[in-house]
Amino acid sequence: MRATVVGIFLGLWLCGCQSPVDLSEGKPKVVSTSTIIADLTERIGEDEIEHIGILEPGADPHIYEPVPADSVAFEKADLILYNGYNLEPGLIKLMYAAGIKAKKFPVGEVVTPLDLDYQGKIQPDPHVWGNAANGIEMVNAIRDELIALSPEDREKFTTNAAKLIEELEQLHIWIKEEIATIPPERRKLVTSHDAFQYYTRAYGLEILGTLIGISTEEQPSAQTVKNLAEQIKRSQVPAIFAETTINPILIKTVAEEAGVKLAPQKLYSDSIGVPGSEGDSYVKMLRFNTITIVEALKAK
Repeated sequence: MRATVVGIFLGLWLCGCQSPVDLSEGKPKVVSTSTIIADLTERIGEDEIEHIGILEPGADPHIYEPVPADSVAFEKADLILYNGYNLEPGLIKLMYAAGIKAKKFPVGEVVTPLDLDYQGKIQPDPHVWGNAANGIEMVNAIRDELIALSPEDREKFTTNAAKLIEELEQLHIWIKEEIATIPPERRKLVTSHDAFQYYTRAYGLEILGTLIGISTEEQPSAQTVKNLAEQIKRSQVPAIFAETTINPILIKTVAEEAGVKLAPQKLYSDSIGVPGSEGDSYVKMLRFNTITIVEALKAK
């Protein structure tokens, strides 16, 4: 009898010593690298997943250096969603160097890349999200990965993805219509780095030039700045554009030397905006960029 009582009290004591219940316990743990993938993942997964985004809005994935907390997040993850095509080299290296067991899926690599020639070397352009139709492919891929991870939430993931795809289909049409209002001779884009190839090819613009190539790790020479300014003068493009993730000093210098206007609003290139900004989601960043480009290139 005494042993039974002791057993009961021991059981009660063990229950009382357990840590507080984690409300997210049992939810699949998903980690995203870029803010764009994080935004899409949160739209599709909602409360059915426990999600962590590594990069903060406004951070540059090309030059981001991982911190210890990133390694911890990767180690706890069931699924890691990253862009791929070497957009986030520091994080990709960390993922494969730490013996992390989570499934790793390169969302951007579901899109057939544009292969661009930089300094005699062919490289896949990682900025696939510039075309909203590519964004739809990314949504489909994220949905399928989440379903594989948590099949019981298939209906929720499918419904959320369908809503997002509908938004992107409408946005894709709207962007084409807006760009078409720019006079043909003015449909030329000059930006800080080469992040808008997918956007321009999808919507009828031409990349006139950029300060640097597809990675912001590059540093433009004085000759590059001079040559770009001369090219702008010859083209008579009315405005050029800075980007939110890159220091605008050099592109301002180009604008001054070329005698053209620097658009008052910066473009979102490698990251969505901070919460509350006009580009704080993937859909909103494409819409804002389009409005900014159209207004600047149509202005007299």
